Amino acid sequence: MPEIEIIDLNPDNIADYGVCGYKDLKKHKELRKKIEWFKAYYPKGLRIKIVMSKKGGYQGMLEYIPGKYAHRPVEAEGYMFIHCIFVGFRKEFKGQGMASLLLDECIKEAQDKDMLGVAVVTRKGPFMAGNDIFLNKGFAVVDSAKVDFNLMVKKFDEKSQDPQFKADMEESLKKYSEGLTILRSVQCPYTEKNVKSIIESAHDKYKLKTNLIDLNDACDVQNSPCAFGSFCLIYNGEILSYHPISKTRFENIMKKALE
Repeated sequence: MPEIEIIDLNPDNIADYGVCGYKDLKKHKELRKKIEWFKAYYPKGLRIKIVMSKKGGYQGMLEYIPGKYAHRPVEAEGYMFIHCIFVGFRKEFKGQGMASLLLDECIKEAQDKDMLGVAVVTRKGPFMAGNDIFLNKGFAVVDSAKVDFNLMVKKFDEKSQDPQFKADMEESLKKYSEGLTILRSVQCPYTEKNVKSIIESAHDKYKLKTNLIDLNDACDVQNSPCAFGSFCLIYNGEILSYHPISKTRFENIMKKALE
């Protein structure tokens, strides 16, 4: 493994390192909003750990929070909840065990705080890690949601109640049965990018007015109809995308939806 250092971000140093590949405060509105969100939830237990390689610089991150404040539509109070993990901005740093080290840090903190375990939402598609890294750490799938989402958990006591997806996601979707709706949360900074161009395209190309809803806190996100939580694109009651997309991808999806 290359020589690395794990750094805990805090309200004083997060701007020095950036998050999710965003580093320029002046240029990136999504970074400024993410930092504001981080500062608001840091006192509630939100943590971001990053991996710094001596040769390659910033090569990955892990974000987690007590389940009470999870920005996913889950019931996971008592568990530490992982929002996201990714490593290897550069190809040569993938497969070096960095993700395993980050997970070990999260698991240890959950144990030190006498939590029930660690939970995470995974999927086969984009924007989330798959099951494998978690299976290797003793996690197990305890629930699933459309279209390909799994809720996984590593319990410290097998007698503890499993976390679960919110049971009313389908019911929540009925609130968006007419027109085009975008739900987004700043938990994922990628939800800022391209939304403006999608709204413009919807208006200019399809004569659609977009209902843009900013999910302002954990409670709002936990009531999302989409297992990703921090982003959802809905048209006439049907989820068209479970993760942030580009304007081009939006137009391709809409073309099929209107056929």
